Amino acid sequence: MGKNGFDIHFGLRRQRELYLRPFSFSIQPMYKAVFIDMDGTLLQTDHTVSEANKKEIKRLLDMGIIVVPISARPLHGILPITQQVVPGTMPVVSLNGSYIFHNGEIIYEASVDLPEVVSIHQHLVPFDVSVMYYSRMDWFTAKESKLVVKEQAITTVKIKIQPFESTMEEWRSSNNGPNKILIAGESALINNVERQLLNLHREKLNIYQSQAGYLEVMNLQASKANAIAFLLNQYGLHKGEIIAIGDNYNDKGMIEFAGIGVAMGNAPDEIKRVADHVTDTNNNDGVAKALRYFFK
Repeated sequence: MGKNGFDIHFGLRRQRELYLRPFSFSIQPMYKAVFIDMDGTLLQTDHTVSEANKKEIKRLLDMGIIVVPISARPLHGILPITQQVVPGTMPVVSLNGSYIFHNGEIIYEASVDLPEVVSIHQHLVPFDVSVMYYSRMDWFTAKESKLVVKEQAITTVKIKIQPFESTMEEWRSSNNGPNKILIAGESALINNVERQLLNLHREKLNIYQSQAGYLEVMNLQASKANAIAFLLNQYGLHKGEIIAIGDNYNDKGMIEFAGIGVAMGNAPDEIKRVADHVTDTNNNDGVAKALRYFFK
């Protein structure tokens, strides 16, 4: 136990809530859904799911708990993994909440308006960064790089390498656009690019790092928290009935939104501070340990 009688596992947000209400000894509520991030959370460093994590997720599914993978990855980088862990009847949230797939159909998507795409592209021209555009099951880049090759390694869908103008023409002709723009590069450079893009686009776009050196740009309505809110409405649940588990800055919103927000042991301190509970690391079965803690 920590000072003032608080469980050391619980974060500052829950401590503040406890200060504002009388202590209660009521039975812990039953949570009906769990939303689990993938990289750095469900997945180990080698991009595999541990047997302990698989076992705990199966136990929850057998209890009738909804288990939803939620990731910055494109759908084609998620399904080969999630098909081993959750049934096809479960929704899958991809591209940081801008694309939701369920029972073979797209049930929600949000894309970046093409004028904003052009503006982002023009701003990035002077910078030594790799820019990838994700649109539904397709993804595009203007040139190959080591970072593009790294992203290609997590999916069997080949990236389309073509001039930016060709990609724009495809989107104009199909009345479509990217669900997500990924800007990857050296960490200090990405920090600088993030500051500049926020100054120019913060009122129109969601812009944040999913990990060091990876900057995500999406529609303002696209976020993991908004995707969860959409699915709660579909299932008739409220946020007090759910748990969200994540490890990085793009998980902050859903960790704050959920009835119980869980941060991984490998998460940055800023993410741990907003969580209700801090579990072990992704390489030490942190998801399984969190699930055992809340579903005894």
